[in-house]
Amino acid sequence: MNSYMEKNETCQSCEFDDNLGVLREIPFFSGLSLEALKLLAYLCVRETFKQDDYLFFQGDDDGRAFYIVSGKARLVHRNDFGELEIRDFEKGDFLGSLSLVGNMRRLFSLKALTEMTCIILTREKFTKVIEQFPDLMPKALKSIVENIRTWEERFIADHTESCESCKHNIGVSLV
Repeated sequence: MNSYMEKNETCQSCEFDDNLGVLREIPFFSGLSLEALKLLAYLCVRETFKQDDYLFFQGDDDGRAFYIVSGKARLVHRNDFGELEIRDFEKGDFLGSLSLVGNMRRLFSLKALTEMTCIILTREKFTKVIEQFPDLMPKALKSIVENIRTWEERFIADHTESCESCKHNIGVSLV
C-alpha cells in the first residue's frame, strides 16, 4: 500500500470517528444502537460552504439535515416585501431533522455568514438505515415531538405576556 492510500484511509477513519462522536451528541439520534449510529456516521458527508453560499433555498425539498461543524449561517425568509433575517446558527447546531422523516418544503433559506463545514445526512440515506433498523423511527419521532414541545414552552415563556397576538400562534404541540 502506498503512502497516499494509507493517508486517505486514515483521513476517512478520522472523519468516520468524528461523525460518530457528533451523532452520539445530537438528541435526534439519542437512544439509537451503536450499530445504527455507525451506519449513519458512514453515510454522512462533510461539505464546506463559502461565505454567502446558500445551504438550501426557501421552497426546496432537498431532504437534507445539517450539523454545523464550524462557521455560522443565517436563516432568512423571503416574502413580497423583501428578505427577513430570522436567526443565526453556529457550531453545534443541528438543522433539518423533519426533512429526514418526510417531504418537507423549506419555509426558509439558509445562508453561510462565514466559511462553514457541515455534516450532511440525506433522507434517502436515513431511510436506508431505517430499513435496516426499524426501531430507529419511533425514537426519531419521539425526539421530534420533544423538540416541538420544548420550542412551544420557550415560545410561551418568551412571548405570551408581552405579545397579545402571539397567543394565537400557540398550540403547535397539539398538531
